[in-house]
Amino acid sequence: MIQTVRRNTNHWAQDGRLYAVLSACGFSLKAVFVKLSYAAGPVEPLTLLALRMSFAMPLFLWLIWKSSGPDVKALTGADAVRILGLACLGYYLSSLFDFYGLLYITAGLERLILYLYPTLVLLLQAWHTRQRPHKRAWQAMAICYTGLAIAFAHDLEQGGHEVNVLTGAAWVFASAVTYALYYFGTGEMVSRIGSMRLSGLAGSASCVLVIGHFLLFGQPQALASTPAGVWTNAALMAVLSTALPIYWLALAIQRLGAGNAAAVGTLGPVLTVFAAWLLLDEPLSTLQLAGLALVIFGVTRLKPTATKPAGTSATLAGRPDAVRK
Repeated sequence: MIQTVRRNTNHWAQDGRLYAVLSACGFSLKAVFVKLSYAAGPVEPLTLLALRMSFAMPLFLWLIWKSSGPDVKALTGADAVRILGLACLGYYLSSLFDFYGLLYITAGLERLILYLYPTLVLLLQAWHTRQRPHKRAWQAMAICYTGLAIAFAHDLEQGGHEVNVLTGAAWVFASAVTYALYYFGTGEMVSRIGSMRLSGLAGSASCVLVIGHFLLFGQPQALASTPAGVWTNAALMAVLSTALPIYWLALAIQRLGAGNAAAVGTLGPVLTVFAAWLLLDEPLSTLQLAGLALVIFGVTRLKPTATKPAGTSATLAGRPDAVRK
């Protein structure tokens, strides 16, 4: 029995499926770590994000080193400007908006709202190319937003504070918009410098932006009194839900291809909902599961129109966190 499990695990590692599953698990736990941090003691979203990015920065630098080699192209000044812009959109603003949203809504609803970003990218592509999405795309988007409406109604019913749910949903939707802009801007950069290197560079730059924001406008003096549980969850988030999932997904894409790796990523919202149910005691109802199923089904019906490198970059970015997401 043990030999069979070991043989199957080795086979999954060789063809990339193991890394794709590990990556989906890591990204899905990000919202759970945020909620656990808020439960561990009083902490501002900016402080929590600064802790996460401080722990993650060495790991992003490791990704840059891992992707280096004699054939790596030198960065131009224009590349540096684009990377800074992507860092501002992806790991900085998108993550900050997401952390604010999680003050008000459940981890399960947060993941569903973020998972709508492919529909936003489709609209951005349609605006950029001046071509209307085809009928199948409109149908897929209708399914996605119907599922979100069902899950949203569940949170309104359970939460009892309509204003809080609306506020949290607005923050997270802003996170999805900024992440979609990040996705949209990565295509050319990925084809030029590579997905793992871009993730490391954009992640490192975002760490500098977040830490600078925190030092200028945050409460650095409060770090000494920040509960140990907040530090622990921030460190776990940085390792398990930020840097490692990006690396695992890069390995999965190398072996499976971007499309198949992204398909495994549809496990993310499901894993988040059940992890939140197990670890955070968030309610799990038939209504919520129905909304979850519709959102996932709608996203899987979207046919990407971007090139393969652009799809690869989106997959590697994983969420706002990589998640994100």
